[in-house]
Amino acid sequence: MKTAVIYARYSSDNQTEQSIEGQLRVCEQYAKNNDILILKTYIDRAMTGMNDNRPDFQQMIKDSANKEWQNIIVYKLDRFSRNKYETAKYKKILKDNDVKLLSAMENIPDTPEGIILESLLEGMAEYYSAELSQKVKRGMNETRLKGNFTGGNLIYGYKVENHKILINEEQAKVVRYIYEQYALGVYVKDIIADLTTKHILNHGRPFARNTIYNILKNEKYSGIYRFNNQTFENMYPQIVSTEIYEKVRQKTNQNKYGKRSVEVVYLLRNKLKCGYCGEPISAECGTTSQGKKRRYYKCLGKKRHTTNCNKQTVRKEILEDLVIKTLIEQLNSPKTLDKIINNILKVQESEDCGNTLLTSLNKEKIETQKILDNIMKAVEQGVINNTTNKRMTELEKKLEDIERQIIVEKSKTNFKLTKEDILNYFNDALKLEPQLLINYLVNQIILYDDKMQIYFNSPSISTNNTTKTPFKTKIYKLPLIIQNKPQPEMINILVEFYI
Repeated sequence: MKTAVIYARYSSDNQTEQSIEGQLRVCEQYAKNNDILILKTYIDRAMTGMNDNRPDFQQMIKDSANKEWQNIIVYKLDRFSRNKYETAKYKKILKDNDVKLLSAMENIPDTPEGIILESLLEGMAEYYSAELSQKVKRGMNETRLKGNFTGGNLIYGYKVENHKILINEEQAKVVRYIYEQYALGVYVKDIIADLTTKHILNHGRPFARNTIYNILKNEKYSGIYRFNNQTFENMYPQIVSTEIYEKVRQKTNQNKYGKRSVEVVYLLRNKLKCGYCGEPISAECGTTSQGKKRRYYKCLGKKRHTTNCNKQTVRKEILEDLVIKTLIEQLNSPKTLDKIINNILKVQESEDCGNTLLTSLNKEKIETQKILDNIMKAVEQGVINNTTNKRMTELEKKLEDIERQIIVEKSKTNFKLTKEDILNYFNDALKLEPQLLINYLVNQIILYDDKMQIYFNSPSISTNNTTKTPFKTKIYKLPLIIQNKPQPEMINILVEFYI
C-alpha cells in the first residue's frame, strides 16, 4: 500500500484553524480515494509560502530522507510553496529521496502536459502572491506620501498619535544630547557612562553601544526618511539640526566598511552539461588585464582537471541571450503553442470532472440534514429538552457553514483558464521573467563548441541521440567569446530541440 504524509499551511492571521481543517479533510479524502495510507501530518500556521522559513516544512523535507513514506499530499501546490526557485529546489530534494508531491485539488497527471500545467499553476500562484504584495506596497507608499506611520517598530525619540509620528520630547532631549556630545568628540562609551550616571536608561537598561551608533546613523532624526529610492520629508519631525547631523555623519563614515558586492544571477545554473566529457558546466568569474569583471560558463571537468576536456569557456551574456531567444522563438511557433495550450485545457477539463471537496461537502450536507430531520421528528413527538435544543442549534449552524463552503467551491469550479489566459501567460509572464521560462521548460542543455541540444521537460528525458531525434533544428551565427581571446569570433551554432 502506498504511504504518504500531509502538509498543510495557512499564511496569515486573517485565516484561521478552519483553513487547516478544510485542507486536511480534502487531503484525507484524496488519500482514501487513491488507497494511500497517511502516516503523519505537518502543519505550519500563519506562515507565508514565499520563503522556506517554516519549521514543519523543513522537518518534513528532512524526514523525507528517511524514506519512511513515498508521497507528500497538499491541498494545492501553493500550500507547498509560492516561490518558483524554492519549489524547484525542494522538489529536487524530494525526487532524490524517491518522494512524490501530490496535489489533492489539482490532481495533475504524470504526463508531459501535466508538467506544463503544474509549472503554470506554480507560476500563477507566485504571480498572484506578487500581485498582492505589489498592491500592499502601493498602499504603503500612499500612506508614506500622506506622512502617516506605516507600522512596525518606532525608533527612540518618537511616538504615534492618530497615525502621525510626533516627537517624544523627553526622549528627544536624550537624542540631541547624544548627537551634541559625539559631535564634540566625546567617545560613545563615555556618553553611555554619563547617561547611566544621570539615570537615563533605555527601557530600564543602560544604553548599548550598538543602540547609540544606530541613533547616530539614523537619518530620520534629521527629518529625512528614504525608502525604495524615494525621499519623504513629511513623516518624521526633525529632532536634530541638519548641521549637527551632517557633522556626525562624516565622523561615523570615517571607518565605514566597503560595499557588499551585488549577487549575479546565472540563468542557466544547474541546467548545462558538457557535450564532450559529460561533466556539469558551472558559473565562472574572471578579471581582465584592465580590471574588468568577465563572467563565463566553464566545464567542471576542464576546471578541476578531472578529464581531458578541451571545451571552450563561453561568455555568460551571449549564451544566456541565445538560449532565451531560441526558447521564446520556439514558443511563438503557432503549432507548438497550440499543442501545449490544447493539452493543458484537456487536463483542466478532466480535473473539473472530479472536485472531491465539493462531493465531500454535498455528502456532508445530506448527512447533516438527515440528522437534523430526525431531531425535528423527535421534537414533533414531544421529545424536547435543553440537549435537543442545543444540538439543533449546532446542526443548523453547521448546515449553514457547509452551504457557504459549497457556494465557494462551485464558484471555483466555474472559474476556468481560457485559451487566451494561457496564451497571455506565456507571451507576457515568461518573457518578463527569463529565469521562469528556463526553470519551467528546460530540463537540460548539452553544450558543445558549435552545437547546443535543448531538452524540454518531459517524464523521461533521454540525451542519447541514437534513441531520440530533434523535433526542430536551427543554425545561429553569433560571436562565441572565449576566455583567452580578446576579440569575438563568429561561429555557427547548431541548436537542436528535443521533447
